[in-house]
Amino acid sequence: MIVCVCRRVSDREIARHAHAGLSFDEIQFELGVATQCGRCESCARDVVARCGGGQQVAAIHKEEAVPQPIQLAPSILESKAWNCSASSLAA
Repeated sequence: MIVCVCRRVSDREIARHAHAGLSFDEIQFELGVATQCGRCESCARDVVARCGGGQQVAAIHKEEAVPQPIQLAPSILESKAWNCSASSLAA
C-alpha cells in the first residue's frame, strides 16, 4: 500500500528500512516520507513502530577499557611534516 502519495513510498519500503534498524527520522531523510504535505506522517510512524524501527540492531561491547598506545613508524616521527616536539613524544 502507498503510504506517502507525494513521494510514492509504500509501507513495504518503510518496513524494510525499519527492519534494518533505522528510526523514523532516518527513514524520513532517506525516503522523503512526510516531508511535503505531511498527511502520511502518522501512518508512516505506525509502520515504523510495528516494525521496531529505532531499536539497536547490534551492539559492540569492549571489555578492555584501558586505551592502548599506538606506535608510530620511525619515518613519521622523523618527518618534518609531522609537527611535534620531543616532549610530546614522551607522552
